[in-house]
Amino acid sequence: MQNILLIGNGGREHALAWKLAQSPLTNKLYIAPGNAGTAQVGENVAISAENLPALLSFAQANDITLTLVGPEVPLANGLVDLFQANGLAVFGPSQAAAQLESSKAFSKAFMARHGIPTAQYATFSEFEEAADYLESLPNDAVVVKASGLAAGKGVIVCDNHAQALQALAEIMQEKQFGAAGAEVVIEERLIGDEVSLLALTDGKTIVPLAPARDHKRVFDNDEGPNTGGMGVYAPPPDLDSDFVSKMIQEILQKTIDGMAAEGNPFVGVLYAGLMLTENGVQVLEFNCRFGDPETQVLMPLLASDLVELCLSCLDGTLSAEKVQLHQGAAAAVVMASAGYPANYPKGLPISGVQAADMLPKTVVFHAGTAAKDEQLVTSGGRVLAVSALGDTLDDAIDRAYAGIDQISFEGAHYRQDIGRVSNASLQ
Repeated sequence: MQNILLIGNGGREHALAWKLAQSPLTNKLYIAPGNAGTAQVGENVAISAENLPALLSFAQANDITLTLVGPEVPLANGLVDLFQANGLAVFGPSQAAAQLESSKAFSKAFMARHGIPTAQYATFSEFEEAADYLESLPNDAVVVKASGLAAGKGVIVCDNHAQALQALAEIMQEKQFGAAGAEVVIEERLIGDEVSLLALTDGKTIVPLAPARDHKRVFDNDEGPNTGGMGVYAPPPDLDSDFVSKMIQEILQKTIDGMAAEGNPFVGVLYAGLMLTENGVQVLEFNCRFGDPETQVLMPLLASDLVELCLSCLDGTLSAEKVQLHQGAAAAVVMASAGYPANYPKGLPISGVQAADMLPKTVVFHAGTAAKDEQLVTSGGRVLAVSALGDTLDDAIDRAYAGIDQISFEGAHYRQDIGRVSNASLQ
C-alpha cells in the first residue's frame, strides 16, 4: 500500500487525485496544496508546490512512498533530484531531463542534434544580435519565445518585422517575463492543426495515452486571447492508431533514447505538442509533466491503475500491455471567471457542481475553487472543467455541456464549441 503525495493545485491535479484515489494500492493520498475538489478525494496540505524543503520534510514525516509532481516549476527546480537524494520514490524527470521544457533553447538544440522535426530557429542572449537576425530574414512571420518557464506565456506570434522587434524588446529589454527571457528563441511560424500526445516512460520504453486536442482561445471560433485552455477532447477523430504509433517511433522514442544517450534519462510523462503542417508533423514544444486541461480527459479514458503505472515507470518494467484505455471518447469544457485571462473576481459562490457530478459518465474537476464557510467559491481564472465520457465524441461533448448546464456562478463563461471547430493555428 502506498502513501502518496501529489504536488499542485489545479484541474490537472484534481484529475490525477481522482484517479489515484481509485487505486487499491493507495493507502493515504495527500495533495499539496490542492483545491476544494482534491479535498474530496484526499487530504490537502497547506504547502506551496514550489516550497521544496517543506515538501521534503512533509514526505519524510508522513512515510510517503510515492510522490507525483503536477506542475513544471518544481521539476525545473530539482524536486525529483532532492527527493531521490533522500531515498524517496518520485514520479517525474530529473532537473537535467526537465530542461526539455524549462529551456526552449536546450529543447530546440536537442531536437536538432537528434533529427526530431521542428521549426527552423535561432537562439540569442543579446538583443542587438537578435534584432540583426530578424533583419536578415526573408519572411517577417516569426514566433519569438522566452526560453525559460513563463507560466504558459512568453510566446509571441508575430505577423511582421515591427511586431517581432517589439516582442524582442518586451522579452529582453523590458523583461516582461523576468529571468525566463534572458535567452530568446526566434523560429519560423508554422500553420496547421495542433495535437497533444502524452506518453508514460520508464526511461527506455515509452507508451502513449490517447492523443488530445485543446482549445486555447478564450472565445468561440478560436477568437480572443490565449488562455491555459478552455476545453479539450480525446481522441481527435482525424487521428488513428497508426498516427500515434508513427509519432511514438519518429518523435517520442527518439527523444527518450537521445536523453538517455546524453546521460539524462527521462522517467515520467513526456508531452509532445505537435503541429500537423502541410510538410509533415513538427514539434512545437515538449512538456515534462501531465498537461492541463489534457489530463482532465486522459484520466477518465485511462482504464489502467495509475499508481501501478507510475511504479512500473520507476522500477523499469513499463510495457504497452499495462496501459489500457477505455473505448469511446472524452471531452471537457472549462468554466472560467469573468475577465479571464485578464483580471477576474474571486470568492464568488458556485452552485450545481454536485448535480453535474451525478450525471452519467460525467465528473467535475476543480481548478480555481476553494471552500469558504462550507460554501464552494471561485479562487482562480479557470474555475471548473466538466469532463464526460461517451461512445462517440459527439456523445461525450453533449454530456459535458449537460453538466455545464447544471452549474452557475456570477459572470461564469465558457466556450460553446469545444470539439466542434478546428484548433488550427499559427505558431
